[in-house]
Amino acid sequence: MAGRIISVSSVNGGVGKTTTVLNLAGIYSLLEKKVLIIDMDLYSGGVAVSLDVKNKKDVFMMVDSMANNRFTTLKDYITPYNRGIDVLACPRDPREALKIESRFIPMIFDAAKKEYDVILVDMNHVLDEINLTVMDYSYMTLFVLINDLVDFKNMKSLLSIFKDTGKKNYLVLLNNSRDTGKDYMSMYDIRTMIGGNIDYTISRNFYIKNIDKYVMDGEILTLNKSINTFHSGDIAHMKKMALDLIDDSHDEKGGM
Repeated sequence: MAGRIISVSSVNGGVGKTTTVLNLAGIYSLLEKKVLIIDMDLYSGGVAVSLDVKNKKDVFMMVDSMANNRFTTLKDYITPYNRGIDVLACPRDPREALKIESRFIPMIFDAAKKEYDVILVDMNHVLDEINLTVMDYSYMTLFVLINDLVDFKNMKSLLSIFKDTGKKNYLVLLNNSRDTGKDYMSMYDIRTMIGGNIDYTISRNFYIKNIDKYVMDGEILTLNKSINTFHSGDIAHMKKMALDLIDDSHDEKGGM
């Protein structure tokens, strides 16, 4: 099968979206999948920083080459993280983000699907033309929520749009580890408020107190042996989620 495009988004910032992308990348690599992370949070992406990779090329340079008939191969623009995970970084200069047109998104994805089993796209939470195009060309989109009233109201509005347009290729993750103090809404209340289902949860037990240390070291949590041992339950849930996101049954939902 061609590579699966899995986009990860949210309806608000600060929900642990980028960390979720990196954790999924770690799980897919453990499953012996070849993974590319594309940072499409064009103005303030943190993938390269979080992984401590020193990229010389980025997605803007790739698009610029495509626009000027200089593009030859994807490997000229990616930065390796380890043997199984590569990164296509966001623009180093945020001003260059304005120059990236949505018409290049399918071209980027087509090139990536030929080389990788799973392509994880880290998006921002603004429903602009770039992000809408990313979702249109994704096999599945994962939305990350935290236990927060603003998140729930915004997610309800988004799910209403999806119902009106017939979009079905998405799943919802409730990240309780992001802010362990916000747990005042029950799962029943959350489902009622958003008018939809919560497909997966990350428990408050997965709160990593010294997470800044892992970021400083450029380490993916799901590739850390001690975290896999002490948080085996949440790791197992994430593995199930990772497998579900690329499952062939989603073809019936219109995934690409």
